[in-house]
Amino acid sequence: RGRAGRGKMAAGGAADAQARFGHSVKGLLTEKVTSCGTDVIALTKQVLKGSRSAELLGQAARNMVMQEDAILHSEDSLRKMAIITTHLQYQ
Repeated sequence: RGRAGRGKMAAGGAADAQARFGHSVKGLLTEKVTSCGTDVIALTKQVLKGSRSAELLGQAARNMVMQEDAILHSEDSLRKMAIITTHLQYQ
């Protein structure tokens, strides 16, 4: 009789230990899922920021090309004005 009682207690203790282990695993899993979710959000923000940076760099490059064209046009105009000035001085 004493052994049968201890067998039930041992089975009950094992069930409690298993329940605690299951609860512990669930807690760890929840923490990991939360951590992964946070990491995904941070990664998404970084990708969006990088995308925005690339967009701004492209816009800056286009603006530089437009400025370069304006500078070349101004340079050409100055060269023509210098030629005209030289001709006027001879008259």
